[in-house]
Amino acid sequence: MRRTAAIMVQGTGSDVGKSLLVAGLGRAFSRRGLAVRPFKPQNMSNNAAVTADGGEIGRAQALQARACGVAPGIHMNPVLLKPQTDTGAQVVVQGRVWGNVPAADYLNLKAQLLPKVLESFAHLSDGADLLLVEGAGSPAEVNLRAGDIANMGFAEAADVPVVLVGDIDRGGVIASVVGTWTLLSKTERARLAGIIINKFRGDVRLFDGGLAAIREHTGLTCFGVVPHFPAARRLPAEDSVALETRAGETGARAALCVAVPVLARIANFDDVDPLIAEPDVDVVFVKAGSPLPGDADLVVLPGSKATLSDLAFLRSQGWDVDIAAHVRRGGWLLGLCGGYQMLGRRLGDPGGLEGSAGDVPGLGLLDIETDIGATKRLAEVSGLDPASGAAVSGYEMHMGITDGPDRGRPMLHLDGRPEGAVSADGRVMGCYVHGLFAADAFRRAFLSRLAGRAVGGVAFEAEVERVLDALADHLETYLDLDALLAVARRRVLS
Repeated sequence: MRRTAAIMVQGTGSDVGKSLLVAGLGRAFSRRGLAVRPFKPQNMSNNAAVTADGGEIGRAQALQARACGVAPGIHMNPVLLKPQTDTGAQVVVQGRVWGNVPAADYLNLKAQLLPKVLESFAHLSDGADLLLVEGAGSPAEVNLRAGDIANMGFAEAADVPVVLVGDIDRGGVIASVVGTWTLLSKTERARLAGIIINKFRGDVRLFDGGLAAIREHTGLTCFGVVPHFPAARRLPAEDSVALETRAGETGARAALCVAVPVLARIANFDDVDPLIAEPDVDVVFVKAGSPLPGDADLVVLPGSKATLSDLAFLRSQGWDVDIAAHVRRGGWLLGLCGGYQMLGRRLGDPGGLEGSAGDVPGLGLLDIETDIGATKRLAEVSGLDPASGAAVSGYEMHMGITDGPDRGRPMLHLDGRPEGAVSADGRVMGCYVHGLFAADAFRRAFLSRLAGRAVGGVAFEAEVERVLDALADHLETYLDLDALLAVARRRVLS
């Protein structure tokens, strides 16, 4: 394996900001003229992105690739786990579905996947000046250490130095850093180059004593204390852990209210991020136990990794009744991917590919039927919105085949073919395309049609770039990037 400069960002737990730090570091170091590549050996997320070569990786790695100024590729996230139940997940290896595996069996499978992980790491090393590696969860999860490929198991196999990130915003950061260090082996401790304290609020000088305490117990130096970065909310979130902080939030009544029910296995909920960015739109993520708001203008049924199960979950919450009432009142309804499948008359999974095999009635709001099949469609797509003539683009990621009379009124035209379906009154619609609302002209036309007046003016993609640049500036200010780069380059000389 080519000895490329590399450093691994591990955390004291989930959602401490590892993904965001790697994105910001990727932008900062690439602005210095380095060829930077992101890498995450193992990710667990139902937010995924399609690569140009027809594979899929975690959405966070696609954002990190964008921050580095390169196209996302399957080797940036060689193992992706997509939870379908509380005890099992679909396993994607180097961009392709490997199979569905119970959690207990996956513990034995990890050692078999390490060669694929190292193969992808070597592939990225060619032509790169710097590899930024992201861990998953915490290296201190000793019950998962056997065969580990996500944290120290990978770092030791690939001989990569590690920086440990602690989240001070959640409290207990001294205990989490010292506790993590205590649970590591001697060789793993030796691999730690230092720490980063993330999401600080207030006067950083007040934490001087905390840094001294960490240094006294571990000997670890600090590369910097990073203040909370509020604009991070305008970047795609990695998984539903971050969604928990959004659910139920609402602000002042905007021109349009969009309600998104939080399904148990919600997937690719970043589809609505461009709507959140619009000041005239109030997006409400509705948690279990709460009704859909009666004043919503639009209900968006999002994607799902277990569509039949999530349809049952939706009914258990009474959201099917809320949706029916919303449609009777003349409200608009949009289903994306799994949500599109739920809108039909029937939904079947004869092979049990997303959970238990079955065939159930859908919501009956579109005259379509869906059968989930073994072939997964992964493709980038582009086309036109026939209602406005605006260009659209995005990606498809699904295993379902949908047909029925309402497909005679397609929601989109993609590459010369019809896609999706629209009800006779035009107010219920669905399609398989993720990422639709990132297209500014389409989003403005869609929202303006709902509001009956001009709505929307955000340049969404330009805003993402602006936030990534601001994040890089933020890290340049508060982290010792020269010291981090020196640690990464020592790997080349070892």
